[in-house]
Amino acid sequence: MAVRIRLTRMGAKKKPFYRMVVANSESPRDGQFIEILGTYNPNTDPAKISWKPESLKKWLSVGARPSTTVENLIRSSGVLKETL
Repeated sequence: MAVRIRLTRMGAKKKPFYRMVVANSESPRDGQFIEILGTYNPNTDPAKISWKPESLKKWLSVGARPSTTVENLIRSSGVLKETL
């Protein structure tokens, strides 16, 4: 089972926000997930990102691969500079 850290879409039409979750790579985008790691709200100015850094470190250490978008969010927020 390949595990990915990715975004799931939440919110209303035209007003999305996203949860950053750990999920099986074969699950659908908004399907089952293992754990919620944080949220990303692009509707605020500036966009709001919140994380659980200890959970993120744990999942990265056991081999979960972040999606491209999540990796960019991690880098831009500066949560884990030493890990990526």
